[in-house]
Amino acid sequence: MNDHAAQGAPGTHEFKTLSSRVVYSGAILALRLDQVEMPGGRTAEREVIEHHGAVAVVALDERDEVVLIDQYRHPIGRRLLELPAGLLDEPGEDPLDAARRELAEETGLAARNWSVLVDVALSPGFTDEALRVYLADGLTETERPEPELEEADIRIVRMPVEQAVRAALSGEIVNATAVAGILALSAARANDLPLRPADAPWPGKPTRFLDRKAAQG
Repeated sequence: MNDHAAQGAPGTHEFKTLSSRVVYSGAILALRLDQVEMPGGRTAEREVIEHHGAVAVVALDERDEVVLIDQYRHPIGRRLLELPAGLLDEPGEDPLDAARRELAEETGLAARNWSVLVDVALSPGFTDEALRVYLADGLTETERPEPELEEADIRIVRMPVEQAVRAALSGEIVNATAVAGILALSAARANDLPLRPADAPWPGKPTRFLDRKAAQG
């Protein structure tokens, strides 16, 4: 029997984790090293960045403009046009509640109508980080907490949906969350596709990092 036959049909192998150890755990991420059983009986090490889940909001105003924020991002050393967004870093926090909070904190807005626009596994080659993007409209002003750190420098930008789509395709908007949300909205509209309710199940939401931190107290 050749090696290919011994491995079974493509797409049927169970990638078992044989051992796992955390080599770094910080404020917003952890680095885990896993030994994983590969097809053919080999074992390979995989580096995994554990991260919080996150939420973002495509907020549309009465003029059908997307509410964006212009925010400094230190890892790349420049400001990016982004959607209002934030981490799910509190045990048991409902993603929709987190989305409402982030919209208020970053833009001073609340929304009457909410639905799920798209779920994204941001970079599954090395991290379990995942994101849920909501669509929100019926915007009104609400109390905005005093911003801190990078958020104290946020500039709010409103952009017509069609212009935002062009900005994503031209490279003006490169934040993955914003690109995914804006293009998902455009695709849903173009094809008249229904969106999921705001409380739709989210099986891909990562919890391992948060659960370990909560267990450690």
